[in-house]
Amino acid sequence: MDWLQVVVLAVVQGLTEFLPISSSAHLILVPVLTRWEDQGLAFDVALHLGSLSAVVIYFRQEIWQMIASSLTAVKGNGVDDDARLAFWVTVATLPVCIVGFLLHDLIAGYMRSTLIIGLSLIGFGLLLGYADWKMRGTRSEYQMTLKDVLIIGGAQVLALIPGTSRSGITMTAALMVGMSREGAARFSFLLSIPVIVLAGGLEAVNLLKAPHLIDVPAMLVGALLSGISAYLCIHYFLVVIRKLGMQPFVVYRVLFGAWLLWFFHF
Repeated sequence: MDWLQVVVLAVVQGLTEFLPISSSAHLILVPVLTRWEDQGLAFDVALHLGSLSAVVIYFRQEIWQMIASSLTAVKGNGVDDDARLAFWVTVATLPVCIVGFLLHDLIAGYMRSTLIIGLSLIGFGLLLGYADWKMRGTRSEYQMTLKDVLIIGGAQVLALIPGTSRSGITMTAALMVGMSREGAARFSFLLSIPVIVLAGGLEAVNLLKAPHLIDVPAMLVGALLSGISAYLCIHYFLVVIRKLGMQPFVVYRVLFGAWLLWFFHF
């Protein structure tokens, strides 16, 4: 891998992992617009590690409090808001884990087409716009009910469809059940932690089964750049949605999806 490829892939991964614009849609453009060879599984694992580090560092105080409160609850000393939030993250993660495990081969083999990605970008982008415009409320991630969590967790399953965007669909569902923009985004980011851990773990297992040549300097730089870009993305996304809402990302999704359909199918 040359260094330009390392930088581009790392930054694209870091930014699109958390923005509601679909990382899969953007990553398919890299081999189309360049002549780069596949970066390999080991590099993918490194990029996921960088993204994971970013969200964990950004929410380190919340995560620590969730862990401490959960341990307190296990000891029988009562359940507070932080312990409840940790439980909600766990519950909302289960559906995508189960469905992803059962349908992995179908999704990987038959659904990763530019037609599906383009239509998903447009359709789920418009749904995000509607939820942000008409359905959003004022509740934070600490004010959810079990029904809210099950709806958001069920919606996260749709992220297995390429082009949907995991962050996009979970924010959409959260807005639809009456959460605020910031509450929806923060819960979506917390939900990303177990998902990235599981996805990265699966890639790591596959890497161990079929070892690849590992470019250690490229992996280290890729993980660092992915982490930095992801951290900045989380911070500034929360700033942007307070002022502008989700509509700029809706417009981008629709235009990008339309371009993909035109470029590949017309």
